[in-house]
Amino acid sequence: MFYLGESGSMLSVNRRISDIRSQVADWRSSGRTVGFVPTMGALHEGHGALIRASIEHCDRTVVSIFVNPLQFDRKEDLLTYPRDDKADQAFIEDLGAHALFLPSVEEMYPQEQWTILTQKTITNNLDGQARPGFFDGILTVVLKLFHMVSPDVAFFGLKDYQQVAVIRRMVADLNMEVEIRGIPTAREASGVAYASRNKLLSEDDRPHAALLYQALQATEAQFHQGIDDVDILLDGLRNALATIPNARIDYADLVDGVSLQLKTKKASVGDVLALAVYLGSVRLIDNLILSEKNSFLS
Repeated sequence: MFYLGESGSMLSVNRRISDIRSQVADWRSSGRTVGFVPTMGALHEGHGALIRASIEHCDRTVVSIFVNPLQFDRKEDLLTYPRDDKADQAFIEDLGAHALFLPSVEEMYPQEQWTILTQKTITNNLDGQARPGFFDGILTVVLKLFHMVSPDVAFFGLKDYQQVAVIRRMVADLNMEVEIRGIPTAREASGVAYASRNKLLSEDDRPHAALLYQALQATEAQFHQGIDDVDILLDGLRNALATIPNARIDYADLVDGVSLQLKTKKASVGDVLALAVYLGSVRLIDNLILSEKNSFLS
């Protein structure tokens, strides 16, 4: 099925694995490159940045929407995850993507999934420790999606820094022929990282979300002032987060930018400040890559 978006591009909507494979095969037969943006829907400007990057770098762009049950450890979180397929499809059409892959749970998991992909080391900390089994679910579904879509390049947001690192390592370890591109975090004017869960914030908690990134920036400012002692930096970060009304810290750590192992002594350029904080009942994550002083990379 095809839909014409405001950009004038035709959007192919595919609900079956066989359909998306056939669509990609048609493009490849004429020598076109394929970009892929896997999502769980509830699309926002962060996803928009990924889709635009794919359209810019590849001849054809596929966006998938699938709320993956394997990565939810609590059924209530799965049931309450925001969904709006109609609005998401319109968003994708307007940006000019070429295909939407919108499978059902039954299409993705026609039988009980006995094969689950697990990764060590990179998943030992941060969300890997806070949410056991979370990355097993992500790796398994992303591997399945890569086999279904066969992209040349896949685009992921660096807001989910650990996820990008985990997927890059999977691709390298399994000798997969797909390039992983991490796209800088898209932010609102206040500095809040775009996230689907932002929609769940209460009116009272919504203004406090901006304080998360401000705390990360203040910690990086200390680093630029010559403070590289990890304990000092993290004490400052955690103290700042603790002052946010109705906030509860899940984690606030500094990790190596490649291995994601906890830094315990000295901070270095390229290390990552990462946090997960509950505002009320809504869990938000964010991060900042420590840059050289006066660098605009962060």
